[in-house]
Amino acid sequence: MASAASKDSKRAGDLASWLFNIVTSVGIIIVNKTLLTNYGFSFATTLTGLHFVTTTAMTLFLKWLGFIKKSHLPWPELLRFVMFANFSIVGMNVSLMWNSVGFYQIAKLSMIPVSCFLEVVLDNVRYSRDTKLSILLVLLGVAICTVTDVSVNAKGLIAAVIAVWSTALQQYYVHFLQRKYSLGSFDLLGHTAPLQATSLLLLGPFLDYWLTEKRIDAYPYLLTSVLFVALSCTIAVGTNLSQFICIGRFTAVSFQVLGHMKTILVLILGFIFFGKEGLNLHVILGMFVAIMGMIWYGNASSKPGGKERISSKPREDHNTLLPSSNSNLDKV
Repeated sequence: MASAASKDSKRAGDLASWLFNIVTSVGIIIVNKTLLTNYGFSFATTLTGLHFVTTTAMTLFLKWLGFIKKSHLPWPELLRFVMFANFSIVGMNVSLMWNSVGFYQIAKLSMIPVSCFLEVVLDNVRYSRDTKLSILLVLLGVAICTVTDVSVNAKGLIAAVIAVWSTALQQYYVHFLQRKYSLGSFDLLGHTAPLQATSLLLLGPFLDYWLTEKRIDAYPYLLTSVLFVALSCTIAVGTNLSQFICIGRFTAVSFQVLGHMKTILVLILGFIFFGKEGLNLHVILGMFVAIMGMIWYGNASSKPGGKERISSKPREDHNTLLPSSNSNLDKV
């Protein structure tokens, strides 16, 4: 009875975490697209810095209330994480500028095999045949939905490679740091958000000017656009938190696979709210294929042997390898 109750509690927690991530992630995409489309606010890197300022304020408030306890994260680990995270943000922005939309989407899809590679090499995780095939089905479905024109150039390819690997490493590192230092999601945000906010606010205006040839100080701030920026920052607190929670519970690969449900929702909501990108037959077909792949992945990876870490004697210099990817994070 206790075991069944524990499983039910875990399923409920997983579902709640994932719904939280979907709602906040899709919400912030819609708000940011409104900012760009209706108000011409195209300063993505600076906006991300403001997101982390808001997140930092939230973690400081929770520390003051006593909900976040004092914890330890060594500076080398913190700097490494922030480097991966900032390279991910900058790399994605530059990749979108230098590549066609089709190649940009292919680069985003390649994060799943890269995340799988990291788990196999660093955590000795092994996947069953059904799990591998289900991942391929998800990739196929999302590719049908999103990939259109595909053109490649040298500098765009370099930007995409940096973006993909830094994003995969950042997401892997979230799980790794939570495990190694027994950090909850709020704890890890409390350590990382201030440094990310500072670095992105210093870098953001210059990078945004390079990408858009527009100065953020020359932007005509209106009450409505400022309110949308504030709304974006508020939602971003939940987005940042839910990402850490989900990766802690599901691992980076599962987070990426399930994350493509957000891509499908964004396509649907984009059609509803903006009406410019129609849902034609091949997009609907791609959505159906991707959803079937996600359901298959959920079933295949949860079965014995579907996705598990192969026990091996750890090396002395790497005795902090993560436990099985199917285990739950107690503090989340």
